Amino acid sequence: MKIQRALISVHDKTGVHELANALARLGVEIVSTGGTARLLREAGISITEVSELTGFPEMLDGRVKTLHPMIHGGILARRDREEHMATLARHGIVPIDLVVINLYPFAEVAARAGATLEEVIENIDIGGPAMIRSAAKNWGSVAVAVDPSQYVALEEELTLTGGSISRETRFRLAQEAFRRTAQYDAAIASYLRSPAMVSRASVTGDAPLLPPVLRFEAEQAQTLRYGENPHQQAAFYRLVGQPVPWRLPVGPELSYNNLLDFTAALGLLREFDEPAAVVIKHTNPCGVGLGATVLEAFLKAKASDPVSIYGGIVGVNRPVDLRLVETLSGILLEILFAPSYTREAIEEIKRTKKKLRVLEVSLDHPPPERTFRSVSGGILVQEPDSVDLDLTNLKVVTKRAPSESETQALRFAWRVAKHVKSNAIVLTTSDQLIGVGAGQMSRVDAAKLAVQRAVGLGLWTKGTVCASDAFFPFRDGLDVIAEAGATACIQPGGSLRDPEVIAAADQHGIAMVFTGIRHFTH
Repeated sequence: MKIQRALISVHDKTGVHELANALARLGVEIVSTGGTARLLREAGISITEVSELTGFPEMLDGRVKTLHPMIHGGILARRDREEHMATLARHGIVPIDLVVINLYPFAEVAARAGATLEEVIENIDIGGPAMIRSAAKNWGSVAVAVDPSQYVALEEELTLTGGSISRETRFRLAQEAFRRTAQYDAAIASYLRSPAMVSRASVTGDAPLLPPVLRFEAEQAQTLRYGENPHQQAAFYRLVGQPVPWRLPVGPELSYNNLLDFTAALGLLREFDEPAAVVIKHTNPCGVGLGATVLEAFLKAKASDPVSIYGGIVGVNRPVDLRLVETLSGILLEILFAPSYTREAIEEIKRTKKKLRVLEVSLDHPPPERTFRSVSGGILVQEPDSVDLDLTNLKVVTKRAPSESETQALRFAWRVAKHVKSNAIVLTTSDQLIGVGAGQMSRVDAAKLAVQRAVGLGLWTKGTVCASDAFFPFRDGLDVIAEAGATACIQPGGSLRDPEVIAAADQHGIAMVFTGIRHFTH
C-alpha cells in the first residue's frame, strides 16, 4: 500500500524529525498539529495544519483538535469499498494512509510526586487514542505507529519499497496499537479507582482495593538466564505505569531467584528507620542487625549467621562506604543493595568482587497496594501485610509484664518474624537476630530449629526474646524456648490452649504478650 498522506501528532518528539524527513523525501503529504507542526516546520519540512483541513482551530485549551470527520473519515474509509471512496470525494475528504501518534504521558504524570489533580486529568489523552483506534481498526488500508521505537523499521521499509507499507507490517502495527490503547485506558481506570484519587476528587465512597474485575499489564523488561531451575524459562516483567525502584549499576544481570530474594530482603529492611542491615537466604532472614551506624548494623547481621551469609543477599538502609565493602572480604554474595554508594566503595567492589550484583534502591518507593500469586486456574490477590505493631495495644497475659528493654526486643523480634516463612519462631536481642526456625510443619520443630541453629553457630540464647508468627497450639514450643533461656515472648494468641501456654510461661518466669495479629508468610 502506497503512503500518500500521513498524520503526525506526537507528545514524545524522539525520532519524529527523521521519520518526517524520510516521508517528505518520498513525496508524502504531512498533516500535523500543535507542537509537532511547529517542530517540523522549523526543521524545514512542509506540513499542513489539521485546522486547515477541518476548518476549525484547536479549541478548549487543546482538548479538541482532531475529533472531526475530515480526520476520522480520512482514516476510517476502506479503500476497497467504492461507496466509502465516493463518500470521501463528495465531502472533499482526502484519505490518510499513515497515522503516527504517541499519547500524553498519563501514567508518568500520575506517578510523579507533587502532580496536581488538574495535571493528571489534563494528561488523559482523548484525540490520540481515538485516532490510534481508527487507524488500527482500518489496518487493511492504514498503517499506525504508536512508539518512537517503531520509526526506524518503518523508515527502512518505506525507503526500500519506495513509499509502501506491507499488509503484514500494518497488521503487526495494529496489534501493538490496540495493546497500547488498552494499556493506556487500564492505567487511567486503575488511577481513578485508587484511594488517593477518590480522596483528591472529593467524591463519596471508597475505591475497592480488590475490584470485581482486575486488569493490569506488564511489559517484559529483561529475559532471565532461567527460572528457579535451569530447565525453566523466565523473564522479569515491569508493571506498566509503575517505576522499578532499583537499578543495577554494577555486576552481572539479575536472575529469577535473585529477584525473589531481593524482594524479601527489601520488605524486611523497610521495617526499620534506624541504621539496619539484613541478610536473606532463600527468601528467609538469616541475619538482621541494628546499630548506631550501618557498619555496626551489618556486623551484627553477619554475626547472626556467618555461615549462611555465603551466597546470600545483603541489604542496608544507609549509604555504603569503603569500610563496609572491606568487611565483605572473603564473603561470596549474590547481591548487595543500598540507597547509594560512595565512589570509593564502587571502585573497591569493581576491583575485588566482579561477580557481585550491586543494586541502588529507592527505599522511599511505596510498597505495592496488592500482591499477586498464580494458582491453578487463576490468581490470588491480597493487600500486603503492612500492619505495624502498636505497643500500646499489647496484651500482657502472664503474671510478669515485660521490662522496657524486653518490650523493645519483642518489637524487633515481631518485625523479623513477620518476614520468616511459616511456621516461624525467631530468637533475638533488641538489635540482633539470634536464631531462626523457618518453614516447619510444626511450631515445636520451628522452636527447636531456632535454638539449634543459634547454639550451633555459637550464639548465646540466654536472655533473648521469642516471637512466634502464629499462636502456640501446645505448650511444648514454649518449653523449648524457655529451656534455651528466653525471657519474654510475643505471639498473636487465640489458641484453645492459650491458658495452658500462659501457665507454662508463668511456670518458666517468661513474660508473654499477645498481639491479636497473625503474620503467616507462605
